[in-house]
Amino acid sequence: MDTTAPLRLAVIVGSTREGRFGPVVANWFAERARIHSGLDIDVIDLAEVDIPLVLSGSPSPGVAAITPRLAAADAFVVITPEYNHSYPASLKAAIDWHYTEWQGKPVGFISYGGLAGGVRSVEHLRPVFAELHSVTVRETISFAMAWEKFDKDGKPLDATAVNGAAKRLLDQLLWWGHALRDARERIPYAA
Repeated sequence: MDTTAPLRLAVIVGSTREGRFGPVVANWFAERARIHSGLDIDVIDLAEVDIPLVLSGSPSPGVAAITPRLAAADAFVVITPEYNHSYPASLKAAIDWHYTEWQGKPVGFISYGGLAGGVRSVEHLRPVFAELHSVTVRETISFAMAWEKFDKDGKPLDATAVNGAAKRLLDQLLWWGHALRDARERIPYAA
């Protein structure tokens, strides 16, 4: 068991809506994750793959393309907006097309939206991931009125605060990611 191997972190951009703000948040966070030691980053943008909303026995090419990427991940960060007090259907479909890929792995959240900053979407996602045998970490990042929190180049206006929050989230994911990866290597997870 190699405890020095980088943790594979999948950053999932959950919105596929036209004019979405998710890529701004994802680009900032992926940059923070890349400079944090001990991580190998894979950004999965759901707008770039075909994820059918109808679950059937045969996955689409888009589902087939992201399945090995999710399986290879040791940890996840889900970046989600809040639509009608919850998370987008595109994200739910991507989650539901998979099962074992989530098991025994930590999940962190970054949300964005209006006054509530997307926190209700995260609260709806926590029990979904618990059902999938994932561990959600406590530390989250939330951007209320997100479009007012970044400059025209996608840099956060309060970089000190949000970069500190990103570090805390990444530190928690690293701890849980290593602990759970070591456990999965010793004893395969069985739901």
